[in-house]
Parts: sequence; C-alpha cells; structure tokens
Amino acid sequence: MTGNDPLSNALSAIDNAGNAGHLTQNVAPASKEIGSLLEVLYDRNYIDGFQRVDDGKAGHFEVELKGAINECGPVKPRYSAGAEEFEKWEKRYLPARDYGTLIVTTSHGVMSHYEARDQGIGGQVIAYVY
Repeated sequence: MTGNDPLSNALSAIDNAGNAGHLTQNVAPASKEIGSLLEVLYDRNYIDGFQRVDDGKAGHFEVELKGAINECGPVKPRYSAGAEEFEKWEKRYLPARDYGTLIVTTSHGVMSHYEARDQGIGGQVIAYVY
C-alpha cells in the first residue's frame, strides 16, 4: 500500500476486499486508532470480528468481513464537529439519513456519531461507512 495515512490505507483495504467478495482482510499496521475504528465497525455490525496479530513488527489486524459494507473511506481533512453538527456531515458523506455511520474521534475515544450525539460530545469526523 502507498501513502503514509494508515487509517486511509486500512479503510481502502477493507473496502477493496469487500468489493472483491473476500471474507477476510489483513490490515497493517495495527495501531490503536485502527483498532478503535474496527471496534466501531464491529459494534455497528459492519464486520464479523477482528483480532490483532503480533508479528514482531508493528503487527496487523485480521478482519472478518461479512459483506455488509457498501462503501467506507476516510474523511479528509479531519473536520471538527460539535454534537449538534453531525447532520451536516451525514448529508455530505452518507447516502441517506440514519443510513450509515460517521466515525468520530472524541475526548472519550473513537465512536460512531450516534454514540457521540447521545453523549452530547463532539469530535473530529475521521471516516464514514455504509
């Protein structure tokens, strides 16, 4: 993979594997941010699971796909959004209201925009998936 944005590379790898019909995809390097992003994908039922594999270097994640992702990608530049501003970003990145998920990094960790809105906290929109 090229570029030096591991999050973008991870999302591209997952998106491409899903489009090709693969059931698993390795995502490297295994960073905390990518792990947190995978946790949101799992919680929102987009993937069947994932596990970190330690290979003596940076490690990687083995992601179990379930064919539930139509499209996913990074949001660049990373926009700050208050809890009441997510709708603006939903309109920009998601195909319909309440269809898909924005992934947000907040002071309380990485979560879906639904969780952030429920908790009344804003953050940076880092990715989308539907």
